[in-house]
Amino acid sequence: MNFSDTLHKNPIFGIIAQQANALGVATYVIGGFVRDLVLGRSSKDIDVVCVGSGIALAEAVGRAMNVPLSVYSNFGTAALPATSTGYGIEFVGARKESYRSDSRKPLVEDGTLEDDQNRRDFTINAMSISLSETNFGDLIDPFGGLTDLKRKVIRTPLNPDITFSDDPLRMMRAVRFASQLNFDIEPDTFDAIMRMNERISIVSQERITDELNKIVLSETPSYGFKLLYHAGLLERIFPELIALKGVETVEGKGHKDNFYHTLQVLDNVANRTNKAAVSPQNELWLRWAALLHDIAKPATKRFDQKVGWTFHGHEDLGARWVPRIFKQLKLPLNEHMKFVQTLVRLHLRPIALTKEQITDSALRRLLFDAGNDLDGLMALCRADITSKNYEKVQKHLRNFDKVERKLHDLEERDKLRNFQPVITGELIMEAFGLPPGKDVGELKTLIREAVLDGLVPNSLEQAYPFLVTEGQKRGLTVAKPLAELSNPNTVDTKDKISH
Repeated sequence: MNFSDTLHKNPIFGIIAQQANALGVATYVIGGFVRDLVLGRSSKDIDVVCVGSGIALAEAVGRAMNVPLSVYSNFGTAALPATSTGYGIEFVGARKESYRSDSRKPLVEDGTLEDDQNRRDFTINAMSISLSETNFGDLIDPFGGLTDLKRKVIRTPLNPDITFSDDPLRMMRAVRFASQLNFDIEPDTFDAIMRMNERISIVSQERITDELNKIVLSETPSYGFKLLYHAGLLERIFPELIALKGVETVEGKGHKDNFYHTLQVLDNVANRTNKAAVSPQNELWLRWAALLHDIAKPATKRFDQKVGWTFHGHEDLGARWVPRIFKQLKLPLNEHMKFVQTLVRLHLRPIALTKEQITDSALRRLLFDAGNDLDGLMALCRADITSKNYEKVQKHLRNFDKVERKLHDLEERDKLRNFQPVITGELIMEAFGLPPGKDVGELKTLIREAVLDGLVPNSLEQAYPFLVTEGQKRGLTVAKPLAELSNPNTVDTKDKISH
């Protein structure tokens, strides 16, 4: 198979070929770009391997294109930035690798194209296309990667036991590619993962989590997690998720398998119709919220003679677990973690609103507690409706439609997302001549609750008389009327109500 016509459409390959010819080095495009080219997928990363100095070739190409170059001498690689070319291009000399049993960092020496293809993780990533004058565009496929692409199979080019022992991260990559491409893992390759899964312990958590995130972001992420489970990898890298698996029956009453329920919720989130409601930056974290929303169910599972199995408080306990799990998996302990934590803590609230007469007070509290995370929360809650009974699911979704309309109307009217009460702690102290203390805090809470219950609007003119009345009930004396307060229209940012 020859790809010369396709390569000629992109001037980058002509420039690389020219400079390789001038240096007299055989040069090839290899790896993921070739795989995606065959599959018809877009790819912005190009790996170039030459039988010689990859850095020297990169320097020549950089000069010809007049673009800056990043050189990594310790690794024998160089890269042209995507900002300059539209593609991220990495150059390396062909190499041979050998491994020690206690490390996935190889001992590297110069090699041939064959050596370089032998060290690749999977047959579909070992294909190369020649950029040499004599056979420009020819596909070089020593391990049948093209056939495996057609068969939709992930397979190692060499003995899978050696491949995975040398670099155990390849086990995670096998699952990741299967999940992303919807491929099968070839039986001998999968059996080797099952045999070698304990080797994952020598891989850094950061590298494992990077692959895990790519599985989470795949089109049907449950497939990847099922592969991880059956390969024995999931219990080694994420045992909390394994604890969800299984069904217990007492007196004829069972509960759903929360492992498979969680994976269904994850798929529902991934395949929801309204993706615009959640920012692309939060897509990964919405999916993590789906993975973790029931994570504390095993710890809260109880059997009640009257109602059967209960999981009371799993949402609060799960939210408390989120920082520990994020730290353990080396996920970011920042606003992304807080987003997941909020969704885990609140994921039952909208569902409860669909089962009862909806009050404005309950809706206000949901708006207040969810704040800017409301759209993500509603997306998670819709995904959490799982049942084999289609009509039951549709009924719940119609109820959710009603809740969302009411939330929208209330938000338009009251502007309660992340609202700040106009009655601040400083204003209370000035109004009654109080120092900081218990009365100030309790009055602040009282005003907040009154606003959320709709007893008083969040305006100074109407909230201040309410404050005065409540203060007088406590035996407090008004020191200043509203008109004499130093700056009654200023809301102290230190007193902002946090959700």
